[in-house]
Amino acid sequence: MMRGKLNAQRCLAIDDAATQLRAFIVIDDTTLGPACGGVRTRAYPDPEAALDDCMSLARTMTIKCALAGLAAGGGKAVVLDHPQLDRRLAFRELGRRIESLQGLFRTSGDLGTTGADLAAMATTTQYVHRDEARLSTAAGRGIALAAKACARMRGHASLQGLRVAIQGCGAIGAAAARAFAVAGANVFVSDLDERRSAAIAAEVNGAVVPADAVMEIEADILAPCACGGVIDSAVAERVNAWAVCGGANNILRDAGSERVLLARGITYVPDVISSAGAVIEGIGETVMGQADRTPLIDAIYETTLAVLERSARTGALPSIVAEDEARARIAALRNP
Repeated sequence: MMRGKLNAQRCLAIDDAATQLRAFIVIDDTTLGPACGGVRTRAYPDPEAALDDCMSLARTMTIKCALAGLAAGGGKAVVLDHPQLDRRLAFRELGRRIESLQGLFRTSGDLGTTGADLAAMATTTQYVHRDEARLSTAAGRGIALAAKACARMRGHASLQGLRVAIQGCGAIGAAAARAFAVAGANVFVSDLDERRSAAIAAEVNGAVVPADAVMEIEADILAPCACGGVIDSAVAERVNAWAVCGGANNILRDAGSERVLLARGITYVPDVISSAGAVIEGIGETVMGQADRTPLIDAIYETTLAVLERSARTGALPSIVAEDEARARIAALRNP
C-alpha cells in the first residue's frame, strides 16, 4: 500500500504469439541499485489489472529495499495465466526478456510461479534466483523478527507463549510457522489446501484453523502470508488479534484499513519491513557480495522498532513512517 500515483521508471509489456506469453516487467526505481522483485503468475481479469498490480508491487519493492539498507531498487514481473499459456516456452521467453535488460532487473519466484517455471527461465537468463528454500527460510525469519519487535512494543520480552495465526502455508507461510515455533509461539495455520495446512501444523506442533476463520481467530499476532489485499476496512473491523505482521506483499487493501486497525488499537507492521528477509538474502549475496547476510536480516528487528516507536510518538500510520524513511534514504543518494 504505497501513496501517490504510480509512475514507473520503465515498463516492458510482453505479448508473444508463439508462447502466448502476456506479461509485464516494471522497473520502479534504480537509484540505490538494480531493480529486484519476483515473478507473479495469476489469472488476472485483464491486462490493465495485471499492470496495476505489477506497478504497485514494484513500488513496494523500492520501499522494501531502501528500508532494508540494500543496494537495490524495486521491480516486479507479472505473467497473465490462462489456458493457452505454454509455461515452459513462455518462461524461457520471459527469461530472454529479462536477460536483455542486462542486469537492470533481477528476479526470483513469487505467488503462482513454480520451481519448474524458474528452471525454464534459468535456461535463458542469469538473473533469476532459484534457491526457494533458502529465500523462504530467510523470509520466515524476518517475519518472526518483526513480530518480536512488535511484541516488545506491547511489553513482551519475546514471542514465547504468544498465539500466532498464519494465513497461507506456501513456502513463506510454512517458513514463518517454523520460525515462530522455534521462538516458542503457539502456532495456528490456515490454507485453502487443507492437506498442506495439516502437514505444516503437524511439523510445528501447531493447530489448523479453517481458511474462512483465520482472520477472526483470537490470537496475539495475525500473520497473512498468502495473497495481498486480504485486509480491507471490513476485515480490519473483525481482526481479533492485537497485531498484524505477515509475509504477504501489500497485505492491506487500502489506507482506510490501516486506519481502522490503528483506531482499534491493533499494531500493524508494514509488510515492506516484515517481508524483507527473502530479498535481503538474495540481493545481499548476489549484488552486495555479503558472505553472511545474517546481520542484514537481524536489522529487521531494529527497523521495525524504530518505525513503530516513531508512529506511536507522532500518531502517523506505520506505513507512512516506513515510506518516509525509505524515501529519505533514496533522496539522500540522489542529492548528496
